[in-house]
Amino acid sequence: MNDSLQTQYGSALGGGLAVERQRVLRNTYWLLALSMVPTVLGAWIGVSTGIMASLGLGMSTLVFFVGAFGLMFVVEKTKNSSAGVVALLVFTFFMGLMLSRLVAQILGFKNGSELIMMAFGGTGAIFFAMASLATVIKRDLSGMGKFLFVGAIILLVAGLVNIFLQSSALMLTVMVLAMAVFSAFMLYDIKRVLDGGETNYISATLAIYLDIYNVFQSLLSLLGIFGGERD
Repeated sequence: MNDSLQTQYGSALGGGLAVERQRVLRNTYWLLALSMVPTVLGAWIGVSTGIMASLGLGMSTLVFFVGAFGLMFVVEKTKNSSAGVVALLVFTFFMGLMLSRLVAQILGFKNGSELIMMAFGGTGAIFFAMASLATVIKRDLSGMGKFLFVGAIILLVAGLVNIFLQSSALMLTVMVLAMAVFSAFMLYDIKRVLDGGETNYISATLAIYLDIYNVFQSLLSLLGIFGGERD
């Protein structure tokens, strides 16, 4: 009798956890979709006004780091309230503004609009593939986190160094590796939600948004380098 009750309790508990994880994932996807609106708005304003181009590379890099890390801190501090959603949307608007320099450069090509749509479609395909893969992989991927974090730090340092070196080879290497690292991060972050490792949908959205942002930025840069057509 006791064994039967324990089995029923365990089944109910497991079912409840599964429902909660699906709720977090569903809310994450909804907020992720919503976050694209201020991102596009920020990029459009940045391209229209040319504000990022006017700052120069050094100043815009400083603004990026101060603004991005400052806003991420605010998002994490407010993630347990509705203010966290507002903070996240402000962050994604800022990230769109930061992306405007690259978008403006790509739009300078004759086929710029096509390249942006290709990058958008390619990023969407990668996201769909990683999300699908996360649902079928049964093994625990938590061990990937440390390696991916180290990889992201190396890419960050290499990118900063290349501001001074201006090496085309290093830039291409960073872009290709960034696509690989952040695609893997996408898989890791989605799997964390599915496994119950991340229970806050705002934090989950922030992590996956950054993965998508970095993949899109790297892919768009590569398409501009190899596929851009001058007038």
